[in-house]
Amino acid sequence: LPRRCPACWVHTARKKSAAATARQRFRLSFWHHRAERRQLGSASPIMTTSYRQELEKYRDIDEDKILKELSPEELAQLDLELQEMDPENVMLPAGLRQRDQTKKSPTGPLDRDALMHHLEKQALEAKEREDLVPFTGEKKGKPFIPKNPKREIPKEEQITLEPELEEALANATDAEMCDIAAILGMYTLMSNKQYYDAICSGNITNTEGINSVVQPDKYKPVPDEPPNPTNVDETLKKIQSNDKDLEEVNLNNIKDIPIQTLKEICEAMKSNTQVKRLSLVATRSNDPVAHAVAEMMKENKTLQSLNIESNFITSAGMMEVIKAMKQNTTLSELKVDNQCQRLGDSVEMEMAAMLENCPSIIRFGYHFTQQGPRARASIAITKNNELRRKQKKT
Repeated sequence: LPRRCPACWVHTARKKSAAATARQRFRLSFWHHRAERRQLGSASPIMTTSYRQELEKYRDIDEDKILKELSPEELAQLDLELQEMDPENVMLPAGLRQRDQTKKSPTGPLDRDALMHHLEKQALEAKEREDLVPFTGEKKGKPFIPKNPKREIPKEEQITLEPELEEALANATDAEMCDIAAILGMYTLMSNKQYYDAICSGNITNTEGINSVVQPDKYKPVPDEPPNPTNVDETLKKIQSNDKDLEEVNLNNIKDIPIQTLKEICEAMKSNTQVKRLSLVATRSNDPVAHAVAEMMKENKTLQSLNIESNFITSAGMMEVIKAMKQNTTLSELKVDNQCQRLGDSVEMEMAAMLENCPSIIRFGYHFTQQGPRARASIAITKNNELRRKQKKT
């Protein structure tokens, strides 16, 4: 339903109440006519018929039309009668259900603070009701006796220091008192952070004073990392031209790289012999890109590290990448974790089998969800690292 302002709502409610009053007046008129007819006694059938015909005109009454024809003075009088006749009308606000009995003019706008102050003052000045024990007249409970906040120090505990020390302690700040307490070993009077800061630091670092409440360290905002400055188009041209100065391609966190451009990069990496590290983290790569990566791994013989974490590669695309690793003997590091969905048990089993059959992989980035593939992968990585260590010795 459409919302209306309170004034319209009150006006509508008053009109409804006025209509109810008009109906009541018509009912009173009807009973008045009926009483007059009874005083006339029994009438002929013709008189009874005319009386019924006269009452028929009161059946279909248009109350709204009657209310519109009333003058402002009559509406005011009707409103005054409504305030006395219908004090429990739920259609009206509580302040309009009865006649305003005050004749005072308003003193000004509502001041809530002054009203609250007055109510609090009135409540404090009101005398409390005495809670007495039945039939005895005695007060319940014990009388309140305020405690003395100052504890008197016994004479045997009173220590008299030299006047210079007394003056120094009297003028010491809370921070200085905190450091003195830490030096004297009174660690129960302060938090652990205050204690160790006072002991380990040569300067006064505590500015809160003696406080045993443990408070967290202040939050130090860490600025966001700057965006990746890599120019994708220039990098693609360097890969295609087999630039000898380009050994690492880092396209991490570049969200607007087209899928076709990523596929072209993988296609150019097939014949590239200079790039040793390729990172495509959080580039929105999907299964077509994974297929291109798998085809690239079958032909590339110089890439040593590949990182495709945090992408949208499904189990089908990841399976192609893992199977392509069986034809690659140069890659030593592969990271494929944190994809958009769970890769599944079959992919994890294929990963474990790939690590067992590819001794060149010594670092593999993936969080296994199954215990069996995890154990097999751990054993395979340990064996591959041991084999790499023996090869370096020889």
